[in-house]
Amino acid sequence: MLPLKKVIMKYLLLLFNLLMVKSLMAQEPDSIPTRILSEITIVGQKSQSDIHQLPEIVGTNIYAGKKSALIVLDNVKGNVVTNNMRQVLAKVPGIFIWESEGSGIQINIAARGLSPNRSWEFNVRQNGYDIAADPYGYPEAYYNPQLQSVQRIEIIRGHGSLQYGPQIGGMVNYILKNGSEFTKPFQVESYQTVGSNGLFNTYNAIGGKTDRIHYYAFFDHRHGNGWRDNNKYNSNTGSGTITYKISNSVTLSTEFTRWHSLSQQPGGLTDEQFITNSKQSLRSRNWFDLTWQTVALSTDIKINEDQRLNVKLFNIQGDRNSVGFLPSAGILVPDEINTATGEFNARTVDIDNYKNYGLETRYLLGYQTGRLSHNLSAGARWYTGTTLRYRGGKGTTGTDYNISLQDGALWTGDIDYGSKNAALFVENLFSVTEKFTLIPGIRYEYLFAKASGYTGFSNGNPVYLQNQERSRGFLIAGLGMEYAIANSTKLYANATQSYRPVQFADLTTPPTTDVIDPDLTDAKGLNMDIGYRGKLKDYLVFDLSVFHLIYDNRVGTIKQQREDGTFYNLKTNVGGSTSSGAEVFGELNLTKAGAIPDHIGNISLFASYAFNDARYGDFKVITVTNNQLTETNYKNKKVEYAPEKILRTGLTYEYKGFFSCIQYSYTDKLFTDANNTEVPSANGQNGLIDSYSIVDVTLGYKHRSGISVKGGVNNLRNQNYFTRRAGGYPGPGILPADGRTSFISLGYCVN
Repeated sequence: MLPLKKVIMKYLLLLFNLLMVKSLMAQEPDSIPTRILSEITIVGQKSQSDIHQLPEIVGTNIYAGKKSALIVLDNVKGNVVTNNMRQVLAKVPGIFIWESEGSGIQINIAARGLSPNRSWEFNVRQNGYDIAADPYGYPEAYYNPQLQSVQRIEIIRGHGSLQYGPQIGGMVNYILKNGSEFTKPFQVESYQTVGSNGLFNTYNAIGGKTDRIHYYAFFDHRHGNGWRDNNKYNSNTGSGTITYKISNSVTLSTEFTRWHSLSQQPGGLTDEQFITNSKQSLRSRNWFDLTWQTVALSTDIKINEDQRLNVKLFNIQGDRNSVGFLPSAGILVPDEINTATGEFNARTVDIDNYKNYGLETRYLLGYQTGRLSHNLSAGARWYTGTTLRYRGGKGTTGTDYNISLQDGALWTGDIDYGSKNAALFVENLFSVTEKFTLIPGIRYEYLFAKASGYTGFSNGNPVYLQNQERSRGFLIAGLGMEYAIANSTKLYANATQSYRPVQFADLTTPPTTDVIDPDLTDAKGLNMDIGYRGKLKDYLVFDLSVFHLIYDNRVGTIKQQREDGTFYNLKTNVGGSTSSGAEVFGELNLTKAGAIPDHIGNISLFASYAFNDARYGDFKVITVTNNQLTETNYKNKKVEYAPEKILRTGLTYEYKGFFSCIQYSYTDKLFTDANNTEVPSANGQNGLIDSYSIVDVTLGYKHRSGISVKGGVNNLRNQNYFTRRAGGYPGPGILPADGRTSFISLGYCVN
């Protein structure tokens, strides 16, 4: 991994060369003062566009110099009801999505060659606080809000690590509706949706706004049979938030959300089974149950015109429960009646319980030197998390959801995990000139993780794992910059360190077969961007950039040999990877550009394209062959689940209250393992995933009375494709994506 200092110096040199050329070409723009927006709700509120660049500063957060996007959900023309991220994030280049179930309960996204597994390479937040199971030991985002309740989605690429902590892919923040967008003391919002495969969704909300208070509460219910066999699901969400303006300078907000989902998991397929009938399911007794509860209290204080303070206290409590038939041989073993007993075989039960608490405080100071304005953002964080994990319980022989164990059965694994974190960060936006800003920043992290318990039995006795307690502290740093070519276009660049903590699973090894390297360290990342973005008059929005991501100290398992000749698995840092490429977005309003007469309607065309060359560097692999250690290296192998090209484009037509939108999405072929296996394995768990292209169509109409209707067809051409080969639950094997489905919604909302 290159030293940060050298990388930054190279980027500075390249940027300054660009700046010198551009400054000779550009006319002197007007003074561009730093903008401070107190509420995210006002960003793009009156615009009809669904994508924006985040302003330089919002509240107490600095976004200048960062690769960012802001998605306005009310303006998204795609399918929001089932959290269809292929359509919602169509204008954010390079987002790769696992589309392995159509309920929208799970969201799996990634970028720049990272894993989409429950979005765990992103720091996933709701209203600014963590919602993952444990961002320091198990960062899977099981819970994701129903997008009808979401007002905005913020996406910050890797440079966000300075403000948000553990992530290499970036930060995703779902900002829920809170009533601030309403204009009356009491208003009603309601959407009723039906669709293919028994889809039914009802979303009902009340909210309002007065001089002192704004509030919002909703209940959402969604159920369906799923596109595949044995794919039923049911989801319920209730949430409420209230914000009280104590004075002109102090506001207090509180919120509560409870979400529960139960879904049937149809399991995976082999390649032959997928080709024969991708809707089929060989598992009817597998179920997945999730409960998530979030509570948050937030205070915003405007100390004076130049100082702001935000304090946020939050609590997450969640349960992850699964039951299913999970033989070690995977999908090749049928789940059928045991002739010896006349019943199904017993299922396996796994349970996780999560309880997390956190406190974050952020402070923004605006100050001047001469005629130039500057801003300093600083913050502190405290977090503690507890995970109780129970694995391998002998469950019932039934078919319905049931996580009770058979009489006398014990868990084959019972592990307690804990994590603690304290962090301090500071970033400063320096206005070097009226056109040029520098944004240096540092973050100090203190991490503590522990694991204790047992992972199995030997001769009837528990096999206790190696008790682990690890603490460490370290600094990460970064530098961003912007140069205003004109009032509406800017060059930007950044180079920022990031990290991914050692996971709970990396601390869990049976002492009889596995050893944890005492020098095992957190994975390190370095994200770099150079781009040019902005607007051309009122008809073209664009963002053109190149990136380079270094992902070092990846954790893996290699075989080692003891002096007595026996072999063991060593959990250690095994190597790294790099991702380099380009991310391009542009949206052209043909009507405003003059190509289409105004009276015909508003026609716009967009395209987002990403090229990514993600490859392993020095990545050693040691296995046992013929009772001897054999070392190979994945160097120059392509990173798994990293398509080289992703293209999404679409055409939108609007006339008065009517709109229509057609979108085309293309994802390149990709490998599913680091060995770049092309020929599919017999169990469907390894092998190439072919490229695929999807067409989606959405139509809608909203009357000025607030009544609206919206409908669409997803996967119009009924493309037979898949995006994931699972090695275990919820597979194993190929997890097919949905074929053609449709929906129609009737809604009412007046602002």
